[in-house]
Amino acid sequence: MEGPPGLKLNPHESTRREQALLILVIIIFHVVGLIGFAVPTMRPLFLQIVPWHILLMLVVIVCSHRPMEGKFILFALLIFISSIIVEWLGVHKHWIFGDYSYGQTLGIKTAEIPLIIGVNWLLLIYSAGVLMQRTRIRSILIRVIVGALILVLLDLIIEPVAQHFDYWHWANSTVPLKNYVCWFLVSVVMLFVFEKFGFRKQGIVAPVFLLVQFVFFMVLLLI
Repeated sequence: MEGPPGLKLNPHESTRREQALLILVIIIFHVVGLIGFAVPTMRPLFLQIVPWHILLMLVVIVCSHRPMEGKFILFALLIFISSIIVEWLGVHKHWIFGDYSYGQTLGIKTAEIPLIIGVNWLLLIYSAGVLMQRTRIRSILIRVIVGALILVLLDLIIEPVAQHFDYWHWANSTVPLKNYVCWFLVSVVMLFVFEKFGFRKQGIVAPVFLLVQFVFFMVLLLI
């Protein structure tokens, strides 16, 4: 039995409400995170829950994707696994990014690589991909290059914060130029993969997440 017509939500309105709720979750948890990092007595606890925060953002982004399909899961697994391999080559061989090692903040490690870093790569690549997808740029090559440059800019902001809060550390505490070059090249490859999967145009949740990341780490620079 159908309910009264006046109580129905059309699909577009329902989608907008879902996106608004997911965006609210992103904003609230990042604001709470900033407060936790800013208060010295709360900081140790909030450093411990960083991996859980990233997992929550994964749930939010997955819930925002439409339609949920097998190729999205395949894309997510591909980016996760390839990013772990890239990080292993970086940490153990120094072939990619430079001479660095991970601290304790990002949680459980395998072969000295935090598993959550693969989730973080997935969130950033997907969000940048969706952002470029929503622009009027028709060229895949230009979308990929611009998206990669945006992620390099974000990394420029993240690096000093990451070392301060024990995410990772560089030899001699110096971030090499190689890191940013490799960030760009790895991002280009992964964003190209995103383009080739040909996902339907997505909503604004993922781009908002990317914007919030910029604001979050810029504020942390001041703490």
